[in-house]
Amino acid sequence: MIATAIAIQDATKDAVMDRSSISLAHAIFEGKDHMGEVEFGRAIFEYSAHLSSLTATLVLDAVLTESQISEMIDTIKEMDSMGKDITNE
Repeated sequence: MIATAIAIQDATKDAVMDRSSISLAHAIFEGKDHMGEVEFGRAIFEYSAHLSSLTATLVLDAVLTESQISEMIDTIKEMDSMGKDITNE
């Protein structure tokens, strides 16, 4: 349990310190004075989405095995297919 918590903490730290995350944050900081409110809001949203997605990916890699991830993806595909079948009927 503690090992899992540490793995999640490390994955989160790695996402924040990732080169692409830092580059995005730097670009937003440097360009904030030249952006309108909508553009700045969109940039913050895109940074947040990037960071969330990368964190989720790294956490999954830290806590699930490759076969568990594959099984989860298959389940998601199956649920998506069932949802499409239901909406088409």
